[in-house]
Amino acid sequence: MLHIWGRISSINVRKVVWAAKELDLEVQRTDAGRQFGIVKEPDYLRKNPNALVPMIEDGELVLWESNVIVRYLCARHSPGHLYPLTLPERFTAEQWMDWQQTTFNPAGRNAFIQWIRTPAEQRRPELIAQSNAATEPLLAMLDAHLARYPFVGGEQFGMADIPLACEMHRWFGLPQPRPARPHLDRWYQAILARPATRGVLDLPLS
Repeated sequence: MLHIWGRISSINVRKVVWAAKELDLEVQRTDAGRQFGIVKEPDYLRKNPNALVPMIEDGELVLWESNVIVRYLCARHSPGHLYPLTLPERFTAEQWMDWQQTTFNPAGRNAFIQWIRTPAEQRRPELIAQSNAATEPLLAMLDAHLARYPFVGGEQFGMADIPLACEMHRWFGLPQPRPARPHLDRWYQAILARPATRGVLDLPLS
């Protein structure tokens, strides 16, 4: 059985839980991180010195870093479908997965933290404005990409859609206006129609 460590309120844990659901895997999940603790305990640190979630144990294999875990699960259980086998398709997917972590997520982080995890009387509007200014061009870029392809990785749903849709779930859940982006909206609605997103992308932000 696959063991996932991490609280479902974490965007990175949601990626892994959703991937496991897409693959119909039997899973045990243990809440960890933030109010649940565990991540600083010696046994956890021995397995994951990064002291973050998620972490998985799959038999003897221990992995941390959410997008790596998604890649691994898809490669192991869905080669040629969720995990592309041709190099152009595979590295297009890899490219967008890395972009989610290195570019998209940092841009939107302050808006999320201010709106969702900061008491109203302590919010700093200038941080929200800066985050919005950094994120909107990225959304335009993704919308333009999705004007050409039905899914992030190309013609079919695949591993790249998982981290990007988790990021969009977080961004769309912020209580602020946003411009219409028809291709992005079309893609996201197609994602939400997938049964495996239930219990992941229908949860409130916290």
